[in-house]
Amino acid sequence: MFPTYDVIVVGAGHAGCEAAVAAANMGCKVMLATMNMQTIAQMSCNPAMGGVAKGQIVREVDALCGYSGIVTDHTMVQFRMLNKSKGPAMWSPRAQSDRNEFARLWRQLLEGHPNIDFWQEMVRGLVVKDGRVQGVRTGMGLDIPGKAVVLTNGTFLNGIIHIGEKQFGGGRAGESAARGITEQLVELGFEAGRMKTGTPPRVDGRTIDFSKMEIQPGDNPAGKFSYTDTPPLTDQMPCHITYTNQKVHDILRTGFDQSPMFNGRIQGVGPRYCPSIEDKIDRFSDKSSHQLFVEPEGRDTCEIYINGFSSSLPEDVQYKALRAIAGLENAKMFRPGYAIEYDYFPPTQLQVTLETNLVKNLFFAGQINGTTGYEEAACQGLMAGLNAALAVQEQEPLVLKRSEAYIGVLIDDLVNKGTQEPYRMFTSRAEYRILLRQDNADLRLTPIAHRLGMQGADQRMERVRIKENAAAEIAAFFQNASVAPDEVNGYLASVDSAPINQKLKLHNILLRPQVDIGSLAQALPEVQRFLTPFDQEFVELAEINIKYDGYIRKEQDMVEKMSRLEDLHLHEDFNYATLTALSAEARDKLARQKPRTIGQASRISGVSPADVSVLLVHLGR
Repeated sequence: MFPTYDVIVVGAGHAGCEAAVAAANMGCKVMLATMNMQTIAQMSCNPAMGGVAKGQIVREVDALCGYSGIVTDHTMVQFRMLNKSKGPAMWSPRAQSDRNEFARLWRQLLEGHPNIDFWQEMVRGLVVKDGRVQGVRTGMGLDIPGKAVVLTNGTFLNGIIHIGEKQFGGGRAGESAARGITEQLVELGFEAGRMKTGTPPRVDGRTIDFSKMEIQPGDNPAGKFSYTDTPPLTDQMPCHITYTNQKVHDILRTGFDQSPMFNGRIQGVGPRYCPSIEDKIDRFSDKSSHQLFVEPEGRDTCEIYINGFSSSLPEDVQYKALRAIAGLENAKMFRPGYAIEYDYFPPTQLQVTLETNLVKNLFFAGQINGTTGYEEAACQGLMAGLNAALAVQEQEPLVLKRSEAYIGVLIDDLVNKGTQEPYRMFTSRAEYRILLRQDNADLRLTPIAHRLGMQGADQRMERVRIKENAAAEIAAFFQNASVAPDEVNGYLASVDSAPINQKLKLHNILLRPQVDIGSLAQALPEVQRFLTPFDQEFVELAEINIKYDGYIRKEQDMVEKMSRLEDLHLHEDFNYATLTALSAEARDKLARQKPRTIGQASRISGVSPADVSVLLVHLGR
């Protein structure tokens, strides 16, 4: 009934969609298996993409020919660049999306790809022979043969939904859980665990008094995620901010005795950085209020998302508490919030390619690896799909370094350190964040996509060359052009910067912290005329390169020093048991995780600097 597919992707959430596209853009024949074709790319929680560090990931996915940035640009209703008051390493794009349009466009793009087929049914197991995956088995007992399989099951593996004292099986509200895969993987020797996440109630926007809330408009002009020619956003929708209060907290406490989180019914660990509202008021009992973001679900719906009010308390408690919040006094609830508990597999069981150690050509991506967030899932899906395709094509795998991408940081953290709670990306996790900015993801990663021969990379690479040349030309202009005191001192006084008493290069003026390239161009007609033909994106890149040149060089030096360890390779079949000078913990963890390099080995929890020295001595270094 089925041909033998190159890559089978199980699950059509953010990880599954990007995995299917990545493998298909590598020329593979792909089967995307999902329980429901109507929920492809469903935004199960907040209809938003990006945010702190997450926005950098979306831009990196786009630079590697993924579709998340393109879909977001076409369907967003608001765009904001976060952390603009800080340095460019912290700037993070975020967009509020139209939930229905986001899913619709993703499905349209997937169905339009000639290399992707679909099958709507629950996958309940894998076909494994001689330690190698050879396909999947569906609930109806059909075997779909495949050379590689990517599991992106999200929250569906033995999922249980909790609302107060009620609990029922499900992978998402209104959808059944997936059963069979966990049990088979455990039989094959995998270790499994439980995690939880949650979502807030949805409210009827027609019953909200927005005049009692703070308005939160988007940026003007709006930015975007994709480096391709996506349309600019012009008609933005506002978000709003309101706050809980002591009355709200008192109402919520009345339901604590029925809370599955407090009475022990939930065994899984929840996300530290996105706690439920009951967890917030319990852990931060000294705070009399918490900020809530009131965000639209789309242009053609009155449904509103109450960001910051995730809850698994009984429905009536949620409803009463909502109505004690400013602006929500008359609110009607579309559906209550809930918590969901699901299976995951500790990611230390993976290689840095996201292939499992126990089964050849089997890859895991997304929440099955213990992560949380659409962006974290999407980038794992992209890398798993790429590496599954490369494995089938018998090519070298793609492993991004920590100095190359936030994606590299995320995967390196998961595989080497593991995670005991849902993993979320932050800028603080990246030691080279000045190099890993949102504005230069295409310069860092599009050459890799081009080298791999990914579909669409040729046009993207041409734009990268134009961008690099433009930034170099702008930098050269500022290095060579001079400005006289009488031309610039008036401007310098207006920005509280010291006057000059002789001609100086524009480069030296731009290095001053009070000076930015936009206002300088407005003050100097010669600069304005020169910059006018260039895209604003190219001008911004040039300014960052000029202003932060010293910091960039310092981080590049650090990368070069650390790369010596990354370049020292360890054989996959290395017998660590013979190195008795290693600690017992190091021998055990190195044998289990099979690091590819000394650098990777050094980041495994439990491997000490002394253990690294033993490995270096053994390698003759």
